Amino acid sequence: MTARSSIHSLPPWTLAIAAMLAVQLSNALSVSVVEQVGAGGTAWLRMSFGIVFLWVIARPDFKAIRKQDVPALIALGVVTGYMTALFLEAVARIPLGTAVSIEFLGPLTVAGLMSKHHKALIWPVIAIIGVVLLTEPWHGEIDGVGVLFALGAGTCWGLYNLLTQHVGDRFSGISGLSLTIPVAALATLPVGLPQTLHGDFTWWVLPAAAGIALITPVIAFGLEMLALRRMTHSAFGTLLSIEPAFGVLMGLLVLSQTPTWFQVLGIVLVVCAGAGAQRGGRRQQAALEPIDLPREPTK
Repeated sequence: MTARSSIHSLPPWTLAIAAMLAVQLSNALSVSVVEQVGAGGTAWLRMSFGIVFLWVIARPDFKAIRKQDVPALIALGVVTGYMTALFLEAVARIPLGTAVSIEFLGPLTVAGLMSKHHKALIWPVIAIIGVVLLTEPWHGEIDGVGVLFALGAGTCWGLYNLLTQHVGDRFSGISGLSLTIPVAALATLPVGLPQTLHGDFTWWVLPAAAGIALITPVIAFGLEMLALRRMTHSAFGTLLSIEPAFGVLMGLLVLSQTPTWFQVLGIVLVVCAGAGAQRGGRRQQAALEPIDLPREPTK
């Protein structure tokens, strides 16, 4: 059994869980790089190194791109780049778990709007209550700018999920990423390059950014795209409800960010809202129109 067939034989929820853990680990590890070259610089370096890894694994098949594919590929690339940049700006100001929970309002709202049950719209409201508990505004110490950055990242995240499934129906996981991550790097270049050049650049920044890029976008986004090819938005969104908890876990283990009891209750509300908002299962495979990875020509 090949590695590729082994991955496809795994339940799609396992791919989604692995992707979420990888994303939050890379976000936690990025904090030290952000301190050196800024959030935009870190996001740009991650996307730039992502291009190198992806093009080594699978050279993009530009001939397979149809005219109608171009808008979605460009949109997904831009959304991917700024989802990362805005989120890292948020993490530089507020705890990782809080930032993930606020960001999660984006895909949760999208999933609620797409649900066949109108009552699902109550779940984003419950999630907002959880976010209030997480930010603890009664202490007067809330970082409004950090919250706004997280909300902006959430908007990108909601669009990212929609576009990822659309692009994933046309291109396999790695093949699709090899086309969209270069767009993400180009989109974040105007903010990323100046921050990198004028930041406190030290020798370890490049290898650190390269290692993080291997985790996300390469591994994590590839697993997400593979999972979304086999799941409905509702099923995927239900699993996404766990991601704020993963953010708190990585914040605790990697960044020593210990949540208060109010914040723990907020996380529970956000997770329950995400789980309760969505119902669904696997997608019908007949709806997919995959394009295989480019193969090496025979000699």
